[in-house]
Amino acid sequence: MKTKPVFLVISAPSGAGKSTLVDLLLQEYPDAGYSVSCTTRAPRAGETDGEDYHFLTKERFSELLAEGAFLEHAEVHGNMYGTLKAPIDEMLAEGSSVILDIDVAGAAKVRARVAELPPDDPMRAGYMDVFVMPPSMEELRARLERRGTDSPETIDRRMANAEGEMARAGEYMYRVTNDDLHAAYRRLCDLIDVRSGRM
Repeated sequence: MKTKPVFLVISAPSGAGKSTLVDLLLQEYPDAGYSVSCTTRAPRAGETDGEDYHFLTKERFSELLAEGAFLEHAEVHGNMYGTLKAPIDEMLAEGSSVILDIDVAGAAKVRARVAELPPDDPMRAGYMDVFVMPPSMEELRARLERRGTDSPETIDRRMANAEGEMARAGEYMYRVTNDDLHAAYRRLCDLIDVRSGRM
């Protein structure tokens, strides 16, 4: 059965379990690639160039911006972040699906760019976006607290951000509530399988 490559854009509030779901998807779909974002910020301890991010100088980022190389870009806390279009085009052309993990503002920009493409463009033909919801705000706070990595102030800020992000969940084609990791993962796989023609 011929399946088509999927371009999956996935967003979620911090603590909703998106990274775990993406890791599971990459194991389940060995032909899927992960879109690595570019940034001008310095690498943190343990981060690898080309794996966590493409770490670029501000000059190089500006050059790529001038060339129209980014599908979307934004400035966050004084650093630039962006998604390169060419690697996604290449993966889709080879028949591989692509997963792009991005915030709601970035997803809105990608959605708008994809809508401008011809209907037969692989990026538009295989496009789908999913917002991963926490079961409740209380559970989201509990998860962030259990992580033990953030100060109470940071958790408060993440919770405020989460409310703003969840208010935009309706912009997405699909919403998956991560109340039970296995169940949420199966729902996500089902959506991908339908979009790719596997089901």
